[in-house]
Amino acid sequence: MAKKHKTILEYPAIFNKAEEGGYDVSFPDFPGCVTFGKNFEQAEEKAKELLELWIEELKENKQKIPMPKSRPIINEIPVAVFTKS
Repeated sequence: MAKKHKTILEYPAIFNKAEEGGYDVSFPDFPGCVTFGKNFEQAEEKAKELLELWIEELKENKQKIPMPKSRPIINEIPVAVFTKS
């Protein structure tokens, strides 16, 4: 019997604040793989669950699981904007 081993892959997830509140989550490596959470913690939890199901579905259909691409660096850059009084 072949031994199974577990590999941990980390994929970038993009969390955007939703207009109705909460967070929309998408994965650049998995187009169409999106979810939503009422708060950040729930969005993270749902994102993990969805990604695990998505990958399992790919495996069952004998489709290639994409390897994670490099993570985007996202940062906020403060700038001063002057307006006339």
